Amino acid sequence: MKSLNYLSVIAILGLLVACGKSDTTGTETAAEEETPAVSMVADYPMDNPMEYKGIGPITELTLPDVIDEEMAQHGKLVYDSLCTACHKADQELLGPSPQGIFDRRNPEWVMNLILNPDEMLDKDPLAKELLEKYNGTRMTNQDVSEEDARAILEYFRTL
Repeated sequence: MKSLNYLSVIAILGLLVACGKSDTTGTETAAEEETPAVSMVADYPMDNPMEYKGIGPITELTLPDVIDEEMAQHGKLVYDSLCTACHKADQELLGPSPQGIFDRRNPEWVMNLILNPDEMLDKDPLAKELLEKYNGTRMTNQDVSEEDARAILEYFRTL
C-alpha cells in the first residue's frame, strides 16, 4: 500500500511540474526548443543558402568536372530502389525533384540530407523549410552508406 501511495505522489508531482510549464504562453518553451537548432547552424548564411553545408558528416566535397558514368549508374540503381516512392527525377511528388538540385543546394548539403535526414529535418533551416513545403512528410532514413550517397549525388549530376 505504501508503494502505491508513493507512486501516486510521484505521479501528482510530475503532473504539477508539467502543468507549471504549460502555464506560460508557450513562448519560453518554443524559444528553448529553437535555441539548440540555431546554435547548431550558427554558420548558416541567411543571404546565400548555397554556401551552407548542412548538419552531418560531410564538411567538404569537391566534385570533379567530369561525371563518373559508372558511379552515376550505380547511383541511379540505389536511387531507383530507395528513393522513387517519394521522389521523381523530373517532377515533384511527396518530396522535391532532384533535377537541378545543385542550382539550389551545394553537394555537402545534399549528401548530409541523404546521410543524416533525421537531424537535418529537425535542426537544419533549409530542410525544415522543405518539410513544411511538403506538408510535414519526412524523408525516411534509409541508412545509406557514404559510398552509395556519393553515387546518388553523381546520378543527380546527370539529371
